[in-house]
Amino acid sequence: MTFKVAVPAALSQAGKDYLVNHDCELIETKDQSAAVLASEASDADGIVLMTEPFPNTLKAQLPKLKVIARHGVGYDNVDQDFWAEQGVWVTITPNANASTVAETTLTAMMALSKNLVADVDHLKRGDWNWAGQHKGFDLAGKVLGIMGYGRIGRMVAKKASALDMKVIAYDPFAKSDEYANLVDRDTLLKTADVITLHMLVTPATTHSIGAKEFAMMKNSACLLNFGRAALVDQKAMQKALTEGEIAMAAVDVYDHEPLDKDDSWLKVPNVLLTPHIASNTEECMARMAVDSASEVVRVLHGEQPLWSVNQPNGK
Repeated sequence: MTFKVAVPAALSQAGKDYLVNHDCELIETKDQSAAVLASEASDADGIVLMTEPFPNTLKAQLPKLKVIARHGVGYDNVDQDFWAEQGVWVTITPNANASTVAETTLTAMMALSKNLVADVDHLKRGDWNWAGQHKGFDLAGKVLGIMGYGRIGRMVAKKASALDMKVIAYDPFAKSDEYANLVDRDTLLKTADVITLHMLVTPATTHSIGAKEFAMMKNSACLLNFGRAALVDQKAMQKALTEGEIAMAAVDVYDHEPLDKDDSWLKVPNVLLTPHIASNTEECMARMAVDSASEVVRVLHGEQPLWSVNQPNGK
């Protein structure tokens, strides 16, 4: 029996090959907007979903759907409880991107600490002396605060352990280990020199980094968000950077993507903006594609998925 699976045209070839080799016919779409999916994937049995919102109204347009396989770890773009009521599995790829996201996070942290991007930009403009007037700072001896100590947070701590930083973390569901000491939330916000966000998006964490939290941070602090946009009140973050409440930031995820050419983020000082690239390596994209494809195949062949985030009715 052949199953129809909707995938983004940009999905790694490794994922497409996996599906084709397991009795699946691909429906490749140029994007995954609700309108496109309703028009082009109405007979899909499964879908490999990127970060676009997947509204509940698609139930009526995709009546055969049995599995929504997120290409990544976050699933705040899918109402997993609603789809469980419809008998549809929602899955993630928890093992595919942790190391890559951790590498990207540390890359941004090191770039910020040495003013690397700004130094290069000024050099290209012919201003050799700018760097000498805008010195960076050492990471050794500084406090790295990790908010969210799951797979990615632990990988950040492990990799950062070689930098001679003191690593602390906040996560109400985790324990201290050889790489990080767990502390309470306020302690982390007040004492960390660099803060990186790796929490899941939940009602409790949505916009949980806002004006109150920025006021608690050191004026010299750096904030990195290579997690999810919804974790941060982005207007409050822009204000904190503009008014010097924190020193600098690196941001990879935004309330609206892609950024418009006149987006307010483009006017904010002391921020390194990247285009949602935390997991953007050939190897990581292949892993996420294959892992999400394998979840689709399991469900369509009558097996239970390995990494579900819901329990469909009757399953």
